[in-house]
Amino acid sequence: MTAFVGAILDATYTAADLTGPNSGKAPGIGDIYVSNDNKTYRFVKYNSGAGAVAAAAGNAVGFYGPSGVSAGATNEVTSDGTDIVAAAGVLVGAPGNGEYGWIQVKGVCTLNLALTSGADGNALYMNPAGTDGALTVMSAVTQSTAGTAIDASAKIVMLNCPF
Repeated sequence: MTAFVGAILDATYTAADLTGPNSGKAPGIGDIYVSNDNKTYRFVKYNSGAGAVAAAAGNAVGFYGPSGVSAGATNEVTSDGTDIVAAAGVLVGAPGNGEYGWIQVKGVCTLNLALTSGADGNALYMNPAGTDGALTVMSAVTQSTAGTAIDASAKIVMLNCPF
């Protein structure tokens, strides 16, 4: 993992972009970028999961684990709630299945989907049984937090995902 300078955050990349003669022009898996407004991003691979959930900018993603069972993958994410282990962040672009892109992991973020429940100040997580790509209010301390609702009605959250 390295710090990355000059990231094009909404760009997506194929496996071919990360290898061969162009590999020095693309971010590396796990690279971290911190913007001048102190938001933190991580470069990951998108997996549409068993439900073939397409990526959408502003949707929450979790670390990929088939049927919710971790295989130790920390650089592969999905919006398919049935295949997540813990919240990983929010998509900045819309990579296709097997493609690569940036997710925001820390800082203020506006979501694409409304919170499935909650109010300002509530802790949020990605519910495996909830709406794919959405965040909801935590109901147990054993749930992995994604962040806190700042303005729930406007879909604005403060992300604090592990990275």
